[in-house]
This record gives sequence, C-alpha cells and structure tokens, in this order.
Amino acid sequence: MQRKAYVPGLALLVALASGCSSGSGGDGSTADSKAGVPKSAVAQPGKYRTLPEPCRAVNKGALKDMLPGAAALAEADATKEYAGTADLTYDTDRRVGCRWKDETPEGVRRLTVDFERVVSYDPTVSDDDQTKQLYGKKETAANLPAPKSSAPAPSVSATAGSSVSPAAGAPSVPVGSPTGAPASPSPSGSGGADGVQPRRLSGLGDAAFLNDVSSPSGTDGGSATGQRTVTVVFRTSNVIVTIEYTAQAVASAAVPDSKELQEQAQALAGKLVEQFSE
Repeated sequence: MQRKAYVPGLALLVALASGCSSGSGGDGSTADSKAGVPKSAVAQPGKYRTLPEPCRAVNKGALKDMLPGAAALAEADATKEYAGTADLTYDTDRRVGCRWKDETPEGVRRLTVDFERVVSYDPTVSDDDQTKQLYGKKETAANLPAPKSSAPAPSVSATAGSSVSPAAGAPSVPVGSPTGAPASPSPSGSGGADGVQPRRLSGLGDAAFLNDVSSPSGTDGGSATGQRTVTVVFRTSNVIVTIEYTAQAVASAAVPDSKELQEQAQALAGKLVEQFSE
C-alpha cells in the first residue's frame, strides 16, 4: 500500500498563519499601538471624559446672590443675564467656560467659571499627575503665603525687662524694651485674624486655593473706583475648575468687602465640586 507523502512546507505555512493571528509580539508581550509601549507601562487615564455645560452648571440661586442687580430688571432681561455667555471653545470635552456681568448704580459684578479637563500625552504620566503639575503652577503663580510652621519657637530664658547677651559688637537691648522693634508676624496659609487673606482651602476637591486681589484706587472714565477679584481654584482627578468673582465700585475708591465675595465664591465652588462626585 502506498503511503501519503508528508509536505513540510504546508505545516510551516499553518504555523506562520497561527502566529500572525496572535496579538503577542516576538517577546510575548502585548504592545499598545497608540503609545508604542507595553500596556503595562501606560499610565491610567483620568476619571472624567467630559465636562459640565458651564452656563447651566451654576444654579439660579447662586446667581441671584452673586448678581444682585438682576433682581431689579424686567423678567426677560433678568433671564438673559442669568443665562450667561459661553466662552468660545473648539473642544467642549477639553475646556469650557461661561461669564456673567451685572450692573447697578453702585457698581459692576462679574463672574466667570472655567472647566479644564487635562489630558497627558506622555504615556508614562497619568492624566491625574499631569493635572497636579498644572494645578501646582497655578498655585505658585498666586504667590500664596507659606503654610504656618509647626516647629516650636525658640525658648528665651530671659524675662521681660532683663538683658540678653548680644553678639559681639552689638548693643544690648532689654527684652520687651519699648526701644526694641517688634517682630513682624510670619504669613500663614490658614487665614489670619480675619481669615480672608489668600490661602489654601481644605475639603474642596483634591486640592484648592483662594486668591484675593484688590485695586484700592484707579480711574474709570475719570471716576475713582475700587475693585476686588476673588479667585477660587480646585482640582478633582483630571479636571481643574476656576471661579473668578469681581466686584467694582462705581464713583467710589472704597474696595468691596472681602468676606462677602469670598463666602459667595467658596459656596459656588462647593456646589460645583458636587457635580463631579455624582
């Protein structure tokens, strides 16, 4: 009986076809075609893939508090003011914003809200880490006071009115003497006596800070004005939210009160961060 011939080339062709259908590389690892690196080395993407609609993100109750002049307008005009004006953007999944303007005989108030979704194009850097870097730059630019030091103050054994040995060549000045210049208080990031200076905030997203900039005097059409802008910035995962709230007094050099503006800006920030935890 004649045996069937064995064809080695056919077996090799089948083996090659089987190998080509596999997703593994020559070393057995699976490659990410987009990043060009093994998937195990690719950093995690951010939690958020979209952003809120900015002009609808601020509820009407907050707008009534922050834009008090709208209450005196006709209903149609008030509705238009509360609607806000969306910022021009070409990618609503990456950055969106909205702004409002409120005018009264006493002054002008402006509110802006900005949402930025950060995406890292470095496959080894996560979106969250890229967001931390960008947020850090914003915080540094705000030039906030340094956090209060927890180190204990150096002890002084001399009592008030007694002399402390000076360095060589320096005059002796009694501790507590009226001729001695008082020490300047160090800045604190947790708020001072009135608790309204620029500072870092806790309990708002992953990190947050507040800045407060005033213009005691200036000119606006020949009239002296006072202006204050309160900015609250917070980050949550791969999104950075910025709120700017400005009050400008017309025909007055008095700067608007910090406490009111800060409370309203922080209250709005608390409402916005809730939208990212839903």
